[in-house]
Amino acid sequence: MRQRGQLIFYAVFIFLMIVSVLFVYQNHNLYSSPIGKITSASEIDSHNVTDEYGNSDKKYTQSLTAELKNGKGTGKEVNLTNEYSYSGAYDNAFSPGDEVFIKLDSNDSEDNELKGDITGVKRDKYVMIMAWIFTIALVLVGKLQGLLTTVSLTANIILLSFALDLYVKLGMNLIWISILLVIIFTVLSLLLVNGWNEKSFAAIISTLLGTFASVGIAYLVMVITSEDGLLYEEMQFLTRPYTLVFLAGLFIGSLGAVMDVAISISAALFELYDTNKQISIKDLTASGYDIGRDIMGTMTNILLFAYISGSIPILIVYFNNHSPLGFSLSINLSLEIARALAGGIGIVLTIPIGLYVTIFFIQRKKAKQ
Repeated sequence: MRQRGQLIFYAVFIFLMIVSVLFVYQNHNLYSSPIGKITSASEIDSHNVTDEYGNSDKKYTQSLTAELKNGKGTGKEVNLTNEYSYSGAYDNAFSPGDEVFIKLDSNDSEDNELKGDITGVKRDKYVMIMAWIFTIALVLVGKLQGLLTTVSLTANIILLSFALDLYVKLGMNLIWISILLVIIFTVLSLLLVNGWNEKSFAAIISTLLGTFASVGIAYLVMVITSEDGLLYEEMQFLTRPYTLVFLAGLFIGSLGAVMDVAISISAALFELYDTNKQISIKDLTASGYDIGRDIMGTMTNILLFAYISGSIPILIVYFNNHSPLGFSLSINLSLEIARALAGGIGIVLTIPIGLYVTIFFIQRKKAKQ
């Protein structure tokens, strides 16, 4: 019976995967902008260009033909010209089979040859394929828990998008939105993946305490130092208060690392207790601290690498334009380092918090038995 249920589950899983991938390959009519599929591409020109700072780059020009996949001109050919650079920072080279969004020339009539400009690339099919590869990996390794992880991740993405939309359109308080999101993300993720049990309850309480403690300490330091050393230049395009946006980012960023530590400690200690119910609280505490110390070093490094890696492209731009090293690092990394430090504080605090909260639930479980 169990094998039959597993077969049905995998059959439905494969069916949904095939249907969704086929759908994004055929969903052109859902877009209002014209979409063209490149049928031929040839290079017609190349030349070197130099900017005002003396940096050189090579420019190429392509002549493209595309078949319209939606709108009134479906099936017709449109001629396009595409200019792209060697660096590929703001442009792309196209080849037959690529799908692009097109802005058709308004003076083209039905009898004339259609011409237009490329405004973007249709990438939804690649996103869908990568999403399914990720989901398959989770399911193969974690089976039902892997599938529930995907469900919780999807739900969290939808909730975050909805909350940010509320903030932008209705002007609701971003900090209160972030606090509510942190609570919902924590409860939803841990209960979905680990179920309704003491292990999940311990991880939820530890995660929330660790996250709020780390952000609270970060905010206190910001108040005491009057935010000296925090350079908000990377947020200068915002029309919202920089500090509120930064604190909201601290909440969400710290949550991920803190949740990982909390569930690691909770799961490990409950596993130790379930394996040996005669283990003493003293031994559990010692084991918990050993686990925490092992986690602490790797997680703090992961946070630093995750935040700083996103700044590598802009740092290369600054260095390429001969900006001083100290200026380049401070202008681009001050917020990332602050986020990493806040997350690191959360990780360190969550180790003892998670340890004693988990032991409290283990003692309750012992008392019931």
